[in-house]
Amino acid sequence: MDRFRSVLGHFCTGVTVVTTVADGVPVGFACQSFAALSLDPPLVLFCPDRRSGTWPAIREAGLFCVNVLAEDQREVSRLFGTRGADRFSGTGWRPSPNGCPVLDGVLTWIDCKVEDVHDAGDHHVVVGRVTELGECRDGQPLLFYRGAYAATDSRYEVDGELDNLLTWSRSADWL
Repeated sequence: MDRFRSVLGHFCTGVTVVTTVADGVPVGFACQSFAALSLDPPLVLFCPDRRSGTWPAIREAGLFCVNVLAEDQREVSRLFGTRGADRFSGTGWRPSPNGCPVLDGVLTWIDCKVEDVHDAGDHHVVVGRVTELGECRDGQPLLFYRGAYAATDSRYEVDGELDNLLTWSRSADWL
């Protein structure tokens, strides 16, 4: 397991916080296993640990919001990644159109409805149908790489097919 973790740690991921409201109380957890899945229909996925205390509340609510963290939100990530923490104490937020928490300062957010759930080893794969997209603000994302937060020191212009990675329609090789 250590070797597996080490090798996969060389794949850089963004950091998100997945939120909902359960019984009138906001809940959420830090999640780095988030990805776009489909453009048509618009689907995303995230993978909560089977032992997650928050995932059952999200599943029951049937709605969630993915908050894309900015690089200056390391403390938000740590708070929402700590078991038993009072995650919303002192954390500013507003309700999304679905009523899920949109955290202050995020780069953007994605409102979703739980579409499907698959068992996958010690995690679940949750497929969400996108119902609303948030506004985007300038800033750099919070990244996780080799067991630590990573910064983006620069951006590189991309020529050719990669510049339209998520919207590329001429090739079945890209999402």
